[in-house]
Amino acid sequence: MRPFTRRHFLVAAGASTVAAMFPHAVRGQAARPHVVVVGGGFGGATAAKYLRHWGAGAVDVTLVDSRPNHPSCILSNLVLNDQVTLRSITFGFDGLSSRFGVRVVRDRVDRIEPDLRQVRLASGEHVRYDRLVLSPGITFDRVPGLDSRLVPHAWKAGGQTHLLRRQLAALPSGGTFVMSISPVPYRCPPGPYERACVVADYLRREKGGGQVIVLDANPQIIAERHTFTTAFEQTYAGIIDYRPDTSVVEVDSAGRALHTAAGEVVRGDVANVIPAQRAPGLLRRAGLVNDASRRWAGVDPLGYESTAHPGIHVIGDAQATGQPKAGHIANAEAKICADAILRAFEGLPPDPEPVTNSACYSPITSDTASWLTAAFRYDAATGAMKVVPESSGEAESPTRENYRDMFGWANNLFADTFGLS
Repeated sequence: MRPFTRRHFLVAAGASTVAAMFPHAVRGQAARPHVVVVGGGFGGATAAKYLRHWGAGAVDVTLVDSRPNHPSCILSNLVLNDQVTLRSITFGFDGLSSRFGVRVVRDRVDRIEPDLRQVRLASGEHVRYDRLVLSPGITFDRVPGLDSRLVPHAWKAGGQTHLLRRQLAALPSGGTFVMSISPVPYRCPPGPYERACVVADYLRREKGGGQVIVLDANPQIIAERHTFTTAFEQTYAGIIDYRPDTSVVEVDSAGRALHTAAGEVVRGDVANVIPAQRAPGLLRRAGLVNDASRRWAGVDPLGYESTAHPGIHVIGDAQATGQPKAGHIANAEAKICADAILRAFEGLPPDPEPVTNSACYSPITSDTASWLTAAFRYDAATGAMKVVPESSGEAESPTRENYRDMFGWANNLFADTFGLS
């Protein structure tokens, strides 16, 4: 097999932005079809944009999100070491409304009523739909004793990110940062290992040293294994203490003490617990959480339509196709979903061979980064998305060039998702 190179990554990283090249002209409708999109992150915002863009304005789209903007999880670890500000990676929905004609409603969906094809908002309004796209992200399992006001997860960007940044700034010289990693699947496979590196780099540069203890519920590093093993054992030797097969079952939040399944108590000056994740309760209450694990929403990857309720599509972190849960691939899934919905309005079947791409960069130090990518193609024999042979790879080593490219990749993704381009 030929080695996967940086050039291959750059080509693959842009692949999801050029899927379904031609706009659809929705014909034969008695009335303009209406699509409601719930959630304005990388999946929902992209779906809303491309339903309008590819639909040539013939489809009405309402985006519902309780927030005025979306703080990006992508690059948010760099807030912790002052490489970016949270404000610089927070995006509103004005581009979607002004440039693409998406109706944006700032509200929360309280209930999905599939039989009536409507959603009920917290304000009491009922919004009818012809198709519903859900991109609600994730929620967390309860961990006994965990108080996120004292022990942040910072796995949803925003206030939690700022809280963890303040705690790191107050960490004493030579102090200890202890973090936990949940069992797979979770949002952003390389993200926790990336965070360990970013914090270790910060302690070395700003605090005169210290220790980062990583308690990983998984048996080994699950993403960019070569990159992070090298980082833990060489770049941050003596700083990062990586412990696989170590599950956190209870937390003393006031004492910053993590209790493991093996009976060990691990304390830190700053503690960061990332709990196990699942689809939000909104989907569970609607009967959409129906995969084998009873944690995620089963969908048909040809268009991400729910296997429980027709006319409802689930994209992004909450779906159960086995693809990584991350922003770049949510953007790709959204385009396949939008394309399939527009085809359905025309009475056409979905694309029989959709392809998605999962790509990301991982900062390793304050000026170097690695990257990881894989492409997935629909396999008709199994009805699943499978890795395309020879598409999967990671950088040979972290470089300054990769670090610079990381911002170009992210900015292109931000612009594409939030209607800035």
